[in-house]
Amino acid sequence: MRDILSDLGPELSDADPVRRAQIQMKRPLARRFYEAVSVEPEEGGFAVRLDGRTVKTPGKNVLRLPTQAAAELVADEWRAQAQEIDPATMPATRLANTAIDAISGQEEEVFADIVRFSGTDMLCYRADGPQELVARQSQRWDPVIDWAVSVHGARFILAEGIIHQEQPEEAVSAYSAALRPFASPIDLACLHVVTTLTGSALLALAFAHGQLGRDEVWSLAHLDEDWTDEHWGTDAEAQARREKRFEEMVAATALFAALRQAS
Repeated sequence: MRDILSDLGPELSDADPVRRAQIQMKRPLARRFYEAVSVEPEEGGFAVRLDGRTVKTPGKNVLRLPTQAAAELVADEWRAQAQEIDPATMPATRLANTAIDAISGQEEEVFADIVRFSGTDMLCYRADGPQELVARQSQRWDPVIDWAVSVHGARFILAEGIIHQEQPEEAVSAYSAALRPFASPIDLACLHVVTTLTGSALLALAFAHGQLGRDEVWSLAHLDEDWTDEHWGTDAEAQARREKRFEEMVAATALFAALRQAS
C-alpha cells in the first residue's frame, strides 16, 4: 500500500493539473489489491478503510476526514478504481493527503498565501477595451467586489490593464478576517485550489461564504476567456486544459461542501 499511496500525496501536487496528470502517467499503475472500501468512525473523525485496514497517507498519517460525508467522497474514489489504481482519477484523495501531510501544522503559511493572493486579485484588474468586454466585467464582477465591501468591509481598488495596483492594508486585513473561519487544514487545501484555479481569492471567499456556487465561480473566473472564444473561436488544446482544471475544481468544492454536512 505504501508504494500506491506515494502516488497520491503532496509531492505530486503540481499547480497545473495537466502537468500533474502527465507526471502521474509516467509511473506504472499499481493493481487494485483490495475488495471492500468502508468508512468507519474514529476519534477525531471518519477513517477510510480498505478490507478493514485503515488507509495511511504518504506521510504515514491516518487518512481521516472530519465528517462522514467527506470520508465517503474520498472512499468513493477508491471504490471507483478498476483493475488498476489511477491517482489521476482521485483528486479528493490527493487533497485530503495534502491537507493532512503538508498543511497540518503549517496552516498559517497557507492561510497567508491565500490572503496575499487577494492583493493581486484578478477581479481588480479590468480591461481598458473593447467596451463590450469592459461592460461585461463590470456587470458580472462588480457584484462580488461590492459584496466584499458591504459584508466584510474589504474595499479593494480597481485598476485598468496589468500594471500592479497596491491594495490598501485595510482591505487585505478585512479579507483575512473574512477568511479566518476557514483556517482548518482541509478547508485551506480546498480554498487554495479554488483560488489558484480561478486566479481570484475573492471568488474563493465568496464560494466559502455561500455567496456564489461552484458553476458561477467558474464562469466568472473565465469571463475573459469566454469573451475571446466568442469572438475568435475556441482552441481545442486550451479547452482540454480547462476541462482538466474543472475536474480539480469539482473535487475541491465537493470536498469543501462535504465538510459542512452533518454526520
